[in-house]
Amino acid sequence: MVKLNKIYTRTGDDGTTGLVDGPRRQKDDLRVAAYGTVDETNATIGLARLHTRDMARVDNALSRIQNDLFDLGSDLATPGPDENRKYKALRITAKQVDWLEKQIDLHNEALEPLTSFVLPGGSALSAALHLARTVARRAERDVVGLVREEGDVNPEAVRYLNRLSDLLFVLSRVANGNGTKDVLWEPGRNTGETKK
Repeated sequence: MVKLNKIYTRTGDDGTTGLVDGPRRQKDDLRVAAYGTVDETNATIGLARLHTRDMARVDNALSRIQNDLFDLGSDLATPGPDENRKYKALRITAKQVDWLEKQIDLHNEALEPLTSFVLPGGSALSAALHLARTVARRAERDVVGLVREEGDVNPEAVRYLNRLSDLLFVLSRVANGNGTKDVLWEPGRNTGETKK
């Protein structure tokens, strides 16, 4: 159980932060940026949930995702091998990724087929989910950069973020009347050229 008695510690005033264990890192370190963007993804999902009052299935899925994103942040904040640790490190698992895939399949069944790319918008919930999707994609890019730089990253972390952004896209379409109220991209609409 996590227990936070004091919100400020002053230990980060030198521009560093502590990981779960191990040496302190600079606050602009790739690992810190990666789990920071995961936290930002979580915050955008929290904002999206302000609009899920009448969509219990979507809200329940987003609630579970928010909890899983804390698991993911802990995973990323705990570098190094899991052997010889005093406490077992919390890691994202294939089971959590599989759950996302099942949610994608479940919610995608009722969607109208796409005839164009979708612009972020439509309902307030859809727009908020698109924002969360783009932040999740940035988190994925940050984690991929961390893999390239350090190599010491749970591969399920990248898979989780990749599937998460896909699910958020699907849910954004669910929020737009299962795709019937999607705002579609019209290529070249404002170029001034007449269509033939």
